[in-house]
Amino acid sequence: MKKQLYLYLFIFSFVINVFIYMYYSGQEKYVQERVQKMEVKLKASRDSLNTAKVALQDADYFDLVKNDNAVDYFVDKGINDTDALAVKIVEGVKELNGNPNGNPLTGYDPLNGEKFLINKVKILNNRWLIADFSNGKAWGDVLIKYFVDDKGVVTYETLQSSLYATTVK
Repeated sequence: MKKQLYLYLFIFSFVINVFIYMYYSGQEKYVQERVQKMEVKLKASRDSLNTAKVALQDADYFDLVKNDNAVDYFVDKGINDTDALAVKIVEGVKELNGNPNGNPLTGYDPLNGEKFLINKVKILNNRWLIADFSNGKAWGDVLIKYFVDDKGVVTYETLQSSLYATTVK
């Protein structure tokens, strides 16, 4: 009887050990697969982030503050704070929105009683800026030439204006 008890205990402990071994070997494999999947996702995220970073740098290529030649142009004129100058230029364009007939830089008179106002402005370099305008229904873009004189006064001249025909109703 004692031998049978030892035999049953041995078989029981063997079965328990097999189950424990299978559990931990399966868990290790699961963890390794999970780590590999996370590494793939991390690599994809890093690649995506780098792609977005490059795209942002490309988008900022035409920007007054990031264009060294444009900054040097203003530094040579005695204007060292190009950030403040950029704000002044944008505010000058948007101040013209107060005109009763709309912003004259858009190149369009009011359409259906709605005046055109400039919404967004992007300064391209030391001479040009591009802006988005609308009257609430019709939309367009305008290329504007600006000049900063020695006294810091900014003057604007519309070079080209385009109204999207599909938005005019």
